[in-house]
Amino acid sequence: MASGPPTAWIDGCRAAQAALLADLAGLTDAQARQDSALPGWTVGHVLTHLARNADSVVYRLQGAAAGEVRDQYPGGLAQRQHDIDAGANRPAATLVDDVRRSAAAVEHAIDALPEAAWDALSRTSFGHELPSRDVVLSRWREVVVHHGDLGFGPVPLPPALVAAWLPRELPQLAQRTDPAALMAWVLG
Repeated sequence: MASGPPTAWIDGCRAAQAALLADLAGLTDAQARQDSALPGWTVGHVLTHLARNADSVVYRLQGAAAGEVRDQYPGGLAQRQHDIDAGANRPAATLVDDVRRSAAAVEHAIDALPEAAWDALSRTSFGHELPSRDVVLSRWREVVVHHGDLGFGPVPLPPALVAAWLPRELPQLAQRTDPAALMAWVLG
């Protein structure tokens, strides 16, 4: 296994969170109630998801530091959805403050993580065990992708994120689509 903090991923996560927060400055209640790019979710749903995702990152990293293998969402996907639905209709200022507070908590948890805990495991919401470094990569990915879902304009995928993420996704492509159609696309 790799050792030490994944500096490039941490830097990417910090930059993505800062860019998201910059775009949230001045968010209005009307904007928070608008539909996002995700079916059935408003901007408020996406922001609440980002905040609860941040909480899950902190929970997992703190568990790694304590030598515990923790689940991403202790109450599972049902609890995750309940928390998102419960928070989605809050005032815009409250939503933005929640995202800001939870993003800062992620950065604090990253800074406080002992060197040995970067290889410690936690479980995703789908039960996959991943080391702490991958939790940071996952947070970076969530922030960038969902920032784009808010409808403020295109959010480019950073090349370093693509380089880290794409090789993990490629082996699963044939499971997500018709393999013959995928091969036809690859062949042009």
